[in-house]
Amino acid sequence: MRLDRRNFLRLSALGGGALALGPGFWKEAYAAPAQPGPSPYGAMSGSPDANGVRLPAGFTSRIIARSGRVVGTTGYTWHSAPDGGACFALSTGGWVYTSNSELSSGGGASAVRFDGGGAIVGAYRILSNTRSNCAGGPTPWGTWLSCEEYSGGRVWECDPTKASQGVVRGALGTFAHEAVAVDPDGQRLYLTEDTTSGRFYRFTPSAWPSLAAGTLQAAKVTGDPLAGTATLSWVNCSASSPASSQSSVASQTTVFSGGEGCWYDSGVVYFTTKGDNRVWAHTPATGKLEVIYDDNLYSGSPLTGVDNVTVSRSGDLFVAEDGGNMEICIITPGPNRVVSPFIKLEGHSASEICGPAFSPDGRRLYFSSQRGTSGLSSGGITFEVSGPFR
Repeated sequence: MRLDRRNFLRLSALGGGALALGPGFWKEAYAAPAQPGPSPYGAMSGSPDANGVRLPAGFTSRIIARSGRVVGTTGYTWHSAPDGGACFALSTGGWVYTSNSELSSGGGASAVRFDGGGAIVGAYRILSNTRSNCAGGPTPWGTWLSCEEYSGGRVWECDPTKASQGVVRGALGTFAHEAVAVDPDGQRLYLTEDTTSGRFYRFTPSAWPSLAAGTLQAAKVTGDPLAGTATLSWVNCSASSPASSQSSVASQTTVFSGGEGCWYDSGVVYFTTKGDNRVWAHTPATGKLEVIYDDNLYSGSPLTGVDNVTVSRSGDLFVAEDGGNMEICIITPGPNRVVSPFIKLEGHSASEICGPAFSPDGRRLYFSSQRGTSGLSSGGITFEVSGPFR
């Protein structure tokens, strides 16, 4: 019997953890990485809809914005290269979807406003005069953190509710920022860095929830995250340069190659790394770190080019692909995690899927194809998918 690399890694992850810690630990504290299986929403349609989206039964799509074109009847022209995004509830019963622009010059971020029925009622700019705005993250106090992805990149805090200009938050570091997640329970922020020498960071504000000052740290991994035995410790670093360029910090911390999406939900920080095509889960309360998806563990794993991530009301992870076959895949929670395709864009092979985010009621999923069917930054398309999300 031939044991290939995928099966060797899978058996090592499963067997090593169980033998070292016993079956009691396995049941109580550790779930195996996700393996391919059926989607809770069933199979995607065999052909795309009129918008080029393959969907499960009961779901529909609409295009809400195209780069270079006016959004609905708002008069506002949508930005090129749409990237990371998030949704924010409004007191009026409507909501706002924010979207970054990953242009190397004239990036920034915009927003689309919806009324309580989902109709578009406004669109406007919330950040200007920045560059390479890739992903970011929402805060519990209702602001959008827009991250610049280049060596001198910083984080900008924006008001998504009106036309405005963001405020730079230099204490959150100067590096190729990808995404940020806010843990309101631990009162900390977690950040990813999209370089081959990237680190995983956390930021502790001096006076929560102000982001004007605080302590920035980079992570060190101890133990095996595939076997469920890993924990994180933290090393203080300067906010003026990447941790990898600070020699005393670089030698004490762990490389997370190509850090991408980052999202907090119910006591867990989820993040992705494209260098090894993994999805990670960190539990701040215990320090635990585990790999919940690795495409090398199981033959036929559908998720490649891991990128932005969000979590639905049911606790399902939705992970967008940068390239791959242009799918958003779902990873189900629980001890028997399953990964499966949820939707697929046809004709977008030279693009990437960005900015997945749920409306406040959990019934609509927003995301963008950064370069659309043209493969150009000016061809970006922003979608909405509606349906019976569990």
